[in-house]
Amino acid sequence: MMQLIWNGLIVGSFYALVALGYSMVYGIIKLLNFAHGDIYMLGAFVGFFVLNSFGISSASIPMLLIVLLLSMVTTGLIGVGIERIAYRPLRKSPRLAVLITAIGVSFTLEYGIRMIFGPNPEAFPIRLESTGFDFLGMRITVSQIILIAISAVLMFVLAHIVERTREGRAMRAIALDPVGAQLMGINVNRVIATVFFIGSALAGAAGVMAGAYYGSIDFLMGFVIGLKAFTAAVIGGIGNLYGAMLGGIVLGMLESFGSAWFGGEWRDVFSFAFLILFLTFKPTGLLGARVVERM
Repeated sequence: MMQLIWNGLIVGSFYALVALGYSMVYGIIKLLNFAHGDIYMLGAFVGFFVLNSFGISSASIPMLLIVLLLSMVTTGLIGVGIERIAYRPLRKSPRLAVLITAIGVSFTLEYGIRMIFGPNPEAFPIRLESTGFDFLGMRITVSQIILIAISAVLMFVLAHIVERTREGRAMRAIALDPVGAQLMGINVNRVIATVFFIGSALAGAAGVMAGAYYGSIDFLMGFVIGLKAFTAAVIGGIGNLYGAMLGGIVLGMLESFGSAWFGGEWRDVFSFAFLILFLTFKPTGLLGARVVERM
């Protein structure tokens, strides 16, 4: 039982980091950025490129952190570019047009990486150590502790930015009333670009950690985790940052227990069936608030 909980926590931390990007963007401009999962894939390939360029093949915490930061900055800037080129011109267009554009951006990223790196999976140059110890019936490895710690720090920093900084107050103001926020002197375009940078950077960090943890990356790796991160955001209450964190952990737990109870091939079926059942009874998610639109 404890091992299943620990395994779910590991997977859930990846989902939570990617789900935060979904919730941030949706909370600010009500956009479902279905290209966000591919930013996670880009982060893994940026780390792969950096490590191969410098011929680094030995795993160390400082090196992982350096690669992590480089990938976060790169994917953050790519996220800002996507918002500026693909989404900003369509901000006042029907939501269907923006949704189709997001899907087009997703395919562009996927098959752009396929053209550069090829269609076959690549072995990530570094792999975190698998040595560990037993604790309360769980087998805990050093790499798992490192990944959980990095995820927790990133989530804590994000929560601090949103709740304690001037930029975070601007984000919350735009989420409540973008026109009113602009009249109060807030640079809406700059704040939205910041949201895309932060969300994309978190997804890029998750991609690097997944590459170092699982040891293999490919150009379609962002598709499935994008769907699952979106599922996590919906379970937690899309638009709510703490809901995205909670939803990621809940989904990770569901997959862990679903694999143990029904077998690994039924893992996704179990998770998405739970989503359908859950939304039937609580469509706003765990921490989502019911929104009333005035006609």
